[in-house]
Amino acid sequence: MRRDDVEEADRRARLHAIVHGSVQGVGYRYYVLERVVGSGIRGWVRNRGDGSVECVAEGPRPRLERLVRELREGPRAAAVSDVEVAWQPARGDLPEFRVAY
Repeated sequence: MRRDDVEEADRRARLHAIVHGSVQGVGYRYYVLERVVGSGIRGWVRNRGDGSVECVAEGPRPRLERLVRELREGPRAAAVSDVEVAWQPARGDLPEFRVAY
């Protein structure tokens, strides 16, 4: 493996986020999908039974940090009250980013 490849692998991470507030029925999942298309991020976003939205994503840590900022903002119709964020090492087991049901 080239040195650049190793450095890039070291910068990859896994993000697990739970978004609270008025985030269902406002296009939130598709807002997230639009933000990650073409970014090299893999994973999924889904509605949860308690009214929150859950997102699991892997990719370059700087890009995931930007995604967290975007999760806090949300689409215009959403009202995000909190985003719980947990960081983990990347596992490499996530699909191409999608909306999960």
